[in-house]
Amino acid sequence: MKVLVIGAGNMGSGFVKQLSAAGHSVSVTARDAAKAAAVAAPYANVKAVTAAGAAQGQDVVILATGYGDAVAALQSVGNLLGKVVVDITNPLSADYMSLTLGHNTSASEEIAKADPGALVVKAFNTVFAQVLAEGADFGGGQAVTVFLASDSEPAKQTVTALAQSMGFTTVDAGGLKNARYLEPLAGLNIYLGYGAGLGTSIAPTWIKRA
Repeated sequence: MKVLVIGAGNMGSGFVKQLSAAGHSVSVTARDAAKAAAVAAPYANVKAVTAAGAAQGQDVVILATGYGDAVAALQSVGNLLGKVVVDITNPLSADYMSLTLGHNTSASEEIAKADPGALVVKAFNTVFAQVLAEGADFGGGQAVTVFLASDSEPAKQTVTALAQSMGFTTVDAGGLKNARYLEPLAGLNIYLGYGAGLGTSIAPTWIKRA
């Protein structure tokens, strides 16, 4: 697939690494052009691009920014009508220990409202940057789970295929409103990683009795 990654921070660089390894054609853009160029440089199938018009021709756009920057970042890359947009954001407080949205809306729903033409898929918000960078394989037959929520089934299927191409297990979490559940799940994961001292080599999953 042709994938645009918006953001060259820890999550953005992790996506670039894993998408490149999976053989996708990747573009990366960021406010700091030099940082985007540095993230792209090690990979033959990755290029740094300017934001203006960057969404054109892409199969998937991955929003790898903080929630506060999300809407502006999406608007900067051009027309997103009918475009699959992966929202990985969580509406975190300044100390990362609580959420600023919940119960009756979510970060994903607010992003979808701001750009109603985009096909927004909540995904990867429960995956730590370290886990993304090191890959989905936890050993012993364990793979990190990506939960996906969207009101567009075709968009969800596209992102499911993308996640699985990088080695992740996927769980269909229903419509986009269920991001209201996934964002608090990410908050719990952050608490366990940092507040409870379990570290960032952890990931939530669901198990099923055989």
